[in-house]
Amino acid sequence: MERLKIKKVIGFRKGLFDLKIKLVALFYFTGKLIGGEIKPKYFIRFLKRLLFFLSKMRHNKYVKIGKFTKINLYVPAFPSEAFFTACSKVLEFEKKMPCVTALVSITSACRFKCEHCYQKFDKGKDVEIGLLVQTVKKLQDKGVAFFNIEGGEPFMVFDRLIKVCDVIDNRSEILINSTGDGMTFDRLTELRKHKNLIGIMFSLHTHDPAKLNNFMGRDDAWDTLVNGIRLCHEVGIAVHFNTCLMSHEFYNGTFEKVMDIAKQFNGAILQLIKPKPAGGWLESGVDQFSEEDIDFIRKKVTRFNLEKEYKEYPYIAAMVIEEDKSLFGCTAGATDRFYINSKGDVQPCEFLNISFGNIKEENFENIYDKMRKQFHIPGDCLLCEKYSREIFKLYKDHNLKTLPLPIDISEKIYNNWDRGEPAEFYKKVVEI
Repeated sequence: MERLKIKKVIGFRKGLFDLKIKLVALFYFTGKLIGGEIKPKYFIRFLKRLLFFLSKMRHNKYVKIGKFTKINLYVPAFPSEAFFTACSKVLEFEKKMPCVTALVSITSACRFKCEHCYQKFDKGKDVEIGLLVQTVKKLQDKGVAFFNIEGGEPFMVFDRLIKVCDVIDNRSEILINSTGDGMTFDRLTELRKHKNLIGIMFSLHTHDPAKLNNFMGRDDAWDTLVNGIRLCHEVGIAVHFNTCLMSHEFYNGTFEKVMDIAKQFNGAILQLIKPKPAGGWLESGVDQFSEEDIDFIRKKVTRFNLEKEYKEYPYIAAMVIEEDKSLFGCTAGATDRFYINSKGDVQPCEFLNISFGNIKEENFENIYDKMRKQFHIPGDCLLCEKYSREIFKLYKDHNLKTLPLPIDISEKIYNNWDRGEPAEFYKKVVEI
């Protein structure tokens, strides 16, 4: 098969592309206005909101993947139908804006033993696939434009993976997280039929094969990764990466070496994950990042994303930038994203080990609405960091064997928490 073309867009060309987005969006939504799908009194405000959101992409490198272009990890590629689904988020003026991103685990099955896994204590039987498919369909009808599908390892339960992908039509984009375990040419070829699949995201936490094997708990982790990347390129599916680095690794050259290997692997996007005190790291806690560290990382990321010298490197979607209060803050609780684990627990975020209910035991809409109500006003407090010690204490005090915390115990966390103030984007967008 023909190799998928990946092209990075920065500088003057990025400015021109922004203009193209604005013009296409104007014509697209003018059609919706004429068709009576948008109230005239909101149209100008809606366009201003879109422009405001686009202005927040100024630190991003754009990535053209085949015929479509990613301007942000969680924003579907332009000009897909899913892109316009995401744009419609800011079309809501009378109620809380819809959630546009869902992280869905389809299985806990995994042969690796990553020390940091936020699912480490998510023990239980995988939710019945028919119920999960039904829930995913409901989410798409609610406006979710981006589905991040993961495991465990989703390719170990390929029949479940296909059933979930089959129900997601072109109103939403699909990204699949994988270690490469269980991947085959035929399976990827089957997945490639889904035109809304934007790629496979692999874990790349180090440039060193031996260190990766040790971190993931198997001697074949690196070889499995490399084989998966090779198969994706052969089939014509875009390759992305996520990497979780400690603060000192941004000073000792590790970050640059990871970026080098990601470039060699022809990666399109690299998600830079900040270590979080969840799952395997809930008890021990994580490496602390000072304000100086975050500023140092922000400058590095900006150079790699915007400077010509680094144009051919993957676009870096950095958590330390996007979760800052000057941008989006904490988007958990279906403010912008949320998580359903493999056994059906509805969590505000994969890093926040509390539950608002389980889809096997309660009506999903009731769980979802309860969570959205608790997160009615977006906050800038990083709840997974601030309340991790309290979550662990409750876990120990109640002699629990699994996470997330049960519903009644989870209430002890969220009934009295302080979620901070609205982050800049959410504070200003509702004023437009």
